[in-house]
Amino acid sequence: MPHQVKICDTTFRDAHQSLLATRMKTEDILAVAPAMDEVGFYSMEVWGGATFDSCMRFLNEDPWERLRLIRKAMPKTKLQMLLRGQNLVGYRHYADDVVDEFVKRAVGNGIDIIRIFDALNDPRNLERAMIATKREGAHVQGCISYTNSPVHSIAHFAELTATLRDMGADSICIKDMAGIIYPYGAYELVRAIKEKTGLPVQMHCHYTSGMASMAYMKAVEAGADILDCANSALALSSSQPCEETMIASLTGTSFDTGIDLAKISPIAEELKTIRKKYAAFDNADPRVDPNVLQYQIPGGMISNFISQLEQSNAMHRLNEVLAEVPRVRKDMGYPPLVTPSSQIVGSQALLNVLQGERYKMATKETQNYFKGEYGAPPSPVDIEMKQKVIGSTETITCRPADLLPPMLAEAQKEIGAWIETPEDLLMYIMFPQVAKTFLENRMAGKTRVEYNMVGGEPGKVNYCPI
Repeated sequence: MPHQVKICDTTFRDAHQSLLATRMKTEDILAVAPAMDEVGFYSMEVWGGATFDSCMRFLNEDPWERLRLIRKAMPKTKLQMLLRGQNLVGYRHYADDVVDEFVKRAVGNGIDIIRIFDALNDPRNLERAMIATKREGAHVQGCISYTNSPVHSIAHFAELTATLRDMGADSICIKDMAGIIYPYGAYELVRAIKEKTGLPVQMHCHYTSGMASMAYMKAVEAGADILDCANSALALSSSQPCEETMIASLTGTSFDTGIDLAKISPIAEELKTIRKKYAAFDNADPRVDPNVLQYQIPGGMISNFISQLEQSNAMHRLNEVLAEVPRVRKDMGYPPLVTPSSQIVGSQALLNVLQGERYKMATKETQNYFKGEYGAPPSPVDIEMKQKVIGSTETITCRPADLLPPMLAEAQKEIGAWIETPEDLLMYIMFPQVAKTFLENRMAGKTRVEYNMVGGEPGKVNYCPI
């Protein structure tokens, strides 16, 4: 039925994560945040994903302070984040007490909507974060990691979203991280989810294959409520579709977004200038990549393969590695390729090729995957390969986090001397080495910079730890 389509802007999170190696600094975000706040977006994705790690590791910034500053600069717009279920914003499972505390602090520092996903689509890995988000009064967006395989069908995904609804989801997100959903497939999937759940549906697609805009249009016709888009200055390639184009395409129709493009044009010009600062990290390719449809490999994975093969003087073997990825994925029960499963599958495929024998060596992450430490794969793993990797080791069948003891108290003992806020403790738990260095430097006064805050008092210097 005709309905107004809403836009979620991803410029401050996924767009620069996809195109600029997550290097955009807080000061550049704040330079355009107030203008973004006036556009009338349904929400803005500003936090989570790789931004948390990158803030400390590469930018010497406090991710919590970034969130607080964005919230202050954008009082009108709902802010949302991407959360990796029981992995939070890290790369392994954390105990339930950490999940509870992280969600509490995320909402308390300004997040309105938490998009919660799991790399394996194992609902057990989403449950605790969904409960915590609901308890804190934020919007729970249950997310499916979209992929194509012999075991992933429209019916399969629809049933999964019904499970998420029953677990408390307020809306559903279709997360197409590789850009592989076909336009008519998007139509059928959205229609099935709407019929099955009755919940609002948000589309998140990457433009890698060149199909995302077409998929969005068909999804809208099927009833999709919200589209994730990026400002034209940071759209397309492995980022999201261009918001100006999508808004213009729906203008004057029964799906009109109601957004005035005149408010976005000046922002785009400023962002074009900002983007030039990050030329050293700009990996955008103006061409579409049809290989993603065959290998289902997100753009970042291919970049990593190229880098590692160059270091091994083995660039001539790239095609072998790309061909090995689907085989490893099949061995592992067809996991969707998204953090951390993409790294697990990709690293093992690379190792198989360079070693000249499949699973002659297995990464620790591959071993843990076959042990069940990441959750239940979408379909049974290859028994022969599992035996080769972990032998007769017993596989975990329970929710992996059930085996983890509480972490907060022990971490407090380890790092207590450097902690100034409860948020500091969470940084340490998820990224011990990186956070410890960051916190030590902050205590030594090496991480304090000046900001001329938008909306601050004229002539006043505003300080914040970053």
